[in-house]
Amino acid sequence: MAEGIISRPIRRLWWAGGHPQAIRVLRVVRENPRVSTLILDARMEAQPGQFLMAWLPGYEEKPFSLAEADPVTLTVARVGPFSAALHALQPGDRLWIRGPLGRGFTLEGQRILLVGGGYGVAPLAFLARQAIARGMAVTALTAARRAEDVLYADRFQALGASVVVATEDGSAGERGRAPEVAARLLGSDSYDALYGCGPEGMLEGLRALAAAFGIPAQLSYEAYMRCGIGLCGSCEREGIVLCLEGPVLRFG
Repeated sequence: MAEGIISRPIRRLWWAGGHPQAIRVLRVVRENPRVSTLILDARMEAQPGQFLMAWLPGYEEKPFSLAEADPVTLTVARVGPFSAALHALQPGDRLWIRGPLGRGFTLEGQRILLVGGGYGVAPLAFLARQAIARGMAVTALTAARRAEDVLYADRFQALGASVVVATEDGSAGERGRAPEVAARLLGSDSYDALYGCGPEGMLEGLRALAAAFGIPAQLSYEAYMRCGIGLCGSCEREGIVLCLEGPVLRFG
């Protein structure tokens, strides 16, 4: 177990390793030229930060964070053949899924800062909805390279979160990378907890910030997951099997 990570009992779902279920696509939302959101004709009991395994005939299963559980929603960036096939799906087409899997976020405190990099914002919008329903104050930082890559800003605003946009080239919102802008936010206001999802370099920056400001952090790490149930070890990181003990890890 890596230093600074707080261990919790692993919760195993009895059917998580079973056969995928065929689910119809209800709606497709084109977020930008590289990113689409698939809304499926299914609902599941799940925590923000958990994931599911998705499959299409002719492809290997891949993990995707839940952007919402009711209805099941996935936000997918087109980065390879399988994600391109997902982008080609239309309403009425079928996608095979199994889940929810892994360990998600746990809400704590009353004022929280959410930091999403690129399409890492998807599970954080799910988390924001639950937090705001509990009366918590939520600040959501959505960061990207360019203005056209910014995701979910309107969605966070519609939920009632305070929204901050950051781009590396300054074409929208504040100029800077996510950890830089998060440092300013943490320095200018008081937060009870920090939540993050995005590239690993960003998450390590957030982990250092949380330690510096003395607040707990819950960070969702991406990993190559082949089985999703802890059998293959492909997602091991710092002695942790992320598909079981993560993908959300708590620090501080």
